[in-house]
Amino acid sequence: MKMAEKRPRESLQHSPPSKVFIMDVTVAEYIRRTVLRIPRSEARTMLTKWKFLSDSQLQSLNTNQKKENISKEVVELCQENRATIQHAANLDMIYSYTYRHKMMWDTYQMIREEGDENDFFDLENFKKKFEESLESSFNNVTITFEEFEDNEIWIRVAWGTQYRKPNQYKPSYVVYHSQTPYVFICKSTNKSSVPLLLQALLVAANYSDIHEMDFQSRCLDSLKDIILKRCGQSLQIHQPQPLQEKDNNLENVDPRIIQEDQHEKERIQRIDRETFGDGPQPKLEFAHYRLKTTFRGDLINDTLHDIKPFRCTVKFSSPHLLEAVQSLALAGVADAPLSALLTCITQKARNHFNIREREGAH
Repeated sequence: MKMAEKRPRESLQHSPPSKVFIMDVTVAEYIRRTVLRIPRSEARTMLTKWKFLSDSQLQSLNTNQKKENISKEVVELCQENRATIQHAANLDMIYSYTYRHKMMWDTYQMIREEGDENDFFDLENFKKKFEESLESSFNNVTITFEEFEDNEIWIRVAWGTQYRKPNQYKPSYVVYHSQTPYVFICKSTNKSSVPLLLQALLVAANYSDIHEMDFQSRCLDSLKDIILKRCGQSLQIHQPQPLQEKDNNLENVDPRIIQEDQHEKERIQRIDRETFGDGPQPKLEFAHYRLKTTFRGDLINDTLHDIKPFRCTVKFSSPHLLEAVQSLALAGVADAPLSALLTCITQKARNHFNIREREGAH
């Protein structure tokens, strides 16, 4: 009887299964929530800017369905592409840049020591120094860089603790314009984190000191335009144009009165152009004035025995404050020229003012 041949031992062994990539649950959830924040009509455009999904994947994505379903599809595609937390942070950066007007921004100015000039800027060197400075004092962070138009560098920092991963839902956003000393930091940044950010910026950009300016707004673009002197404030005197009559009944009025009124309107228009220029005004939402003063008058000593200074705060707010201020004189609500406290906002690049009486005013 012929015995069956033994099969080689190795042929009985199964080949090891290929390693399947499983995306981190935290990454998947963060991508899902970020996609849910994007308006459905802009989902494809923003995902294209992300440059993480391929053209074929973007074409297969159905954006004409509920946002919840869109977010699930995007997460599945990210699973195929082996997405990491850095990829998720890049998507959040693009969203935050697109909707930067939803955040409040503080303005900072860096200073170099006299004679210490360095005009050459190396982005890679800046990134390296910033990361090293931040990680030397806070080793559990996620740092993401993105360069947008006009040499604008966005930095996103998610903070963790010694025992917890970085919280991706409460990151800090920093905007730095290379070749300038100006930095913008999102106001929602935790106060304890601001000194670390400032120190890292000084090291990376090679400056010696930094201070906060009294200049805040939701409109980051307007802050930049004012700080970088890009707003239309070139003041030129123009010949006033003849005013058109709006009321036919004016023909029955004494012509000398009309002439006087026309001259006044032309004067106001001239002052308005000298003060605000001809271009559109930067968009700011508020201006704060803090006043410190005391009561004064001949009867003070008879009525008040202990005269102490009192303080008050006046806040002007509007969806477009500078346009509202500009219209005051033109509408006849205020006399022209307007107070310098209202018109100097763009020249001084600030919208927080402390007003004190001069010594010896009494």
